[in-house]
Amino acid sequence: MNTIFKLILRLVLLAAGLVFAASLLLAAVLFLVLWGLRAAWARLVGKPVAPFVWRVDARTGFGSVFRTRSGAAKVAEPGPTTPVGRRQLPDIEDVEVKPPRE
Repeated sequence: MNTIFKLILRLVLLAAGLVFAASLLLAAVLFLVLWGLRAAWARLVGKPVAPFVWRVDARTGFGSVFRTRSGAAKVAEPGPTTPVGRRQLPDIEDVEVKPPRE
């Protein structure tokens, strides 16, 4: 009885794998057919055929992973360097250096 159950389980899993592989193959063929129709239409009307490009910027992906949750919601945009309606004050250089606390 145990061997019959194992055999049936293997056949079911094999069938599920074959259905999954067939669905992936069907999706790929459908994509290629649609891409070919798009290219044929572009050539027919005289437009250049553009390649399929998916641009990925690694810097934005890295930053989105390591950003904090609150920082991701509020993205600070750089403001004007000189405030509007205010006069420019000279830099202050008379700062006293204090030793660090322990």
